[in-house]
Amino acid sequence: MTTKIIDNINAALGTVSDPELHRPLPELGMVKSVAFEAGVAHIEILLTISGCPMRDRLQTDISAAVTKIPEVNSVQLTFGVMNEEQRGAVKKLLHGGVEKFIPFAQPNSLTRVIGIASGKGGVGKSSVTVNLAVAAAKRGLRVGVLDADVYGHSVPRLMGILGQRPTAIDQTFIPVEAFGVKVVSMEMFKPERSDAVAFRGPMLHKVLEQLLSDAYWGDLDLLLLDLPPGTGDVAISLGQLIPASEIIVVTTPQIAAAEVAERAGRIAHQLKQHIIGVIENMSDSKCAKCGDPIAIFGSGGGLETSKRLSSLVGADVPLLGAIPFDSSLREGGDAGTPIVIGDPTSPASEAFSALIEKLMVRSKSLVGVRLGLA
Repeated sequence: MTTKIIDNINAALGTVSDPELHRPLPELGMVKSVAFEAGVAHIEILLTISGCPMRDRLQTDISAAVTKIPEVNSVQLTFGVMNEEQRGAVKKLLHGGVEKFIPFAQPNSLTRVIGIASGKGGVGKSSVTVNLAVAAAKRGLRVGVLDADVYGHSVPRLMGILGQRPTAIDQTFIPVEAFGVKVVSMEMFKPERSDAVAFRGPMLHKVLEQLLSDAYWGDLDLLLLDLPPGTGDVAISLGQLIPASEIIVVTTPQIAAAEVAERAGRIAHQLKQHIIGVIENMSDSKCAKCGDPIAIFGSGGGLETSKRLSSLVGADVPLLGAIPFDSSLREGGDAGTPIVIGDPTSPASEAFSALIEKLMVRSKSLVGVRLGLA
C-alpha cells in the first residue's frame, strides 16, 4: 500500500514544473527522495541554486499537487541544493545534451528571429519592439526579447523590470519574464544601473553571442532583438550568428529620417537577411478637438523607406503599418506598462495588434522542417 502511495506522489510531482525552467521536477532531477508515513508525505527537493527565488512558489505548487492524493493529509517539504555535477546535468538537459550553442541558429529551429533596426536613434525602436512582443504574447505566442542595444539598453524600464536579475545556474541563466515575455538585457548584468558599458567591437560580438547562447530561452515562437541604431558591429554580428534572422526597419515620417533608415536595410541586404518590411512610428495622430490629422513629424517617411528598400532588394518591401503619435505610449514606457497593456483600445495599440496579425503569417514554408512534439 505504501509503495503505491509513493508512486502516486511521484506521479503528482511529475505534474509540477519549475516556474523558471518550465520542465517537470523529476525530469530536472530535483526530486531527491520521497517517503510516506502516517498520512504525511516527506519530500526532499534539490534547488538548482541556494537562495532560489522560486522556493516559495515551488512549495505551494508541490503541496497543492500532492495533497490531492486521498491518503496524504499533509506534506513535509525540505530543500537542498544541487552539487556541481547535478547542475551540469540540468544544463545539458536544457541545451539538448550540448554544452553551449545558439538554439536559434540550428537548421531545425522553429523560432522566428526578427531584428528591429533603425538607421538612427530616437525613432522609438525600443518601444516598437516591446509593444510588438507583448501584443504577440497576448495572442498566445511564446515570445522573447533580447535587448541587443548594449550601450543604450532601455527595454528593462519599458517592461517594468528595472533592477531584476536573471536566475543563474553556473554559466546558464534564466531570462526575466514580464507580461508573458522573456527578457534579457545587458543592464541585468551590470553591478550598477548607472554604469556605462564601454566595449570595443570584438567584445560586442562576444556579448551578443553569450546573451543568445547562455540564456535558457525554452521553446519560443518569436524572438525580437532590439538592435542598436546604425549599421555597426551588433547588426553585422546578428547576421553572422543567426543567418536566418529577419529584419524590420523602423523610421519616423520625416524624410530625413527615412534616408538614414534605408542604411539599416542596406546592411541587412548585404548580410543576406530577409527584410520583412518597414514600420513608420510617430505617424499622424488625430486632433483631440477637431479630429483632423496632425503630422507632428512630417509625412511620407515610411513609404519613402519602403520604396527605396524595394528598389534595392528587387522585391516588395512593404510598409507594414504606421503607429500614430500618442503621448500615452511614452507615458506607458516610463511607467513600465506597454500601451498594449495599459490602453489596449488606443489607436497605437490597435496598430500594434494589426502588425502582429501580419507577422504571425510566415512567408517561408515549413515543409521539410522537423517539428517538435510535446
